[in-house]
Amino acid sequence: MSSLNLDDFTDLIERPDGGVRRDAEEHRSRLVVPPGSLGRLDDLGEWLAAAQSSVPVRPVERPRVVLFAGDHGIAGREVSARPAGTAVELVRDVLEGGRPVSVLARRLDVPVRVVDMALDCDPASLPEDVVRHRVRRGSGSIDVEDALTLEEAEAAFRAGMAVADEEADSGTDLVVLGDISVGGTTAAGTLVAALCGTDASVVTGRGGLAIDDLAWMRKCAAIRDALRRARPVLGDQLRLLATVGGADLTAMTGFLLQSAVRKLPVLLDGVVTAACALVAQRVAFRAPDWWLASHASGEPGQAKALDRMALEPVLPRGVAVGEGAGALLALPLVQAAAALAAELPVRQELVKDA
Repeated sequence: MSSLNLDDFTDLIERPDGGVRRDAEEHRSRLVVPPGSLGRLDDLGEWLAAAQSSVPVRPVERPRVVLFAGDHGIAGREVSARPAGTAVELVRDVLEGGRPVSVLARRLDVPVRVVDMALDCDPASLPEDVVRHRVRRGSGSIDVEDALTLEEAEAAFRAGMAVADEEADSGTDLVVLGDISVGGTTAAGTLVAALCGTDASVVTGRGGLAIDDLAWMRKCAAIRDALRRARPVLGDQLRLLATVGGADLTAMTGFLLQSAVRKLPVLLDGVVTAACALVAQRVAFRAPDWWLASHASGEPGQAKALDRMALEPVLPRGVAVGEGAGALLALPLVQAAAALAAELPVRQELVKDA
């Protein structure tokens, strides 16, 4: 039996300060350009002000990309365009600067942190700071077995919480959250279908490296079989993650909840982070107020999850590659919104009246 009581998050997580948001709206109404003329940037500036509890909003100066990594046993059913157990190759490419997220992070001067939760490789082949939170080597094939034991799920959840605390304590002021996985979108689709009460076909997408029709049918069948195993444990979110999630998804769920506790805003990437956010919402209904949906990846599971949480993507057409790249694309818009809200002058007639 788990010693982790997820119900505590309901009391620990507060909404961003509504009074501060109203102050931000009032401040915005006084600026030289009329309200609404900056479109979504107005909303982003007010969201960030409430999250920071600051008017005018402070600039986002210490963002960080955090990527949770893991291999999923379900990839052995040929549901992914990448061979099972090869997520470590993607991790190495990210660390060496050869993936889209690496290029964008260099351009935007944002550090990237990779957290190995369940890669199918020798941990000695990766840096210690990457592997120190690892729970196991790979996750179980969720169509026929649990992804994790309950003890492993608790360890992964606590690891995600610990990473959130480390980021908050180090001064990170906004997190760009993503995943590096093979088979992760199948686990994510299962979670979304289970929590939204829908069929496998509604949430089954093509993945970051697009699969063909036969692989899509195999993926749809895998999610259908995993759904049968997920539905009996829907009332227990930690057990649900142990059954059909995986160590990386479980850690991301813990990370999202603890980030909300620590009042650390998060940019969500694609379907995997959206699925984890949906699980976290079931745990604590106020938590989504601390997250921003960065882009629409084209994955049907992501669209379903974001709709359920009433989160509107910043970018209407993003990228499907994953690894936080789409979320990183939205970061400059958030930073621009903060700069405009803080630096635009007040209308001259208001200054004279004062």
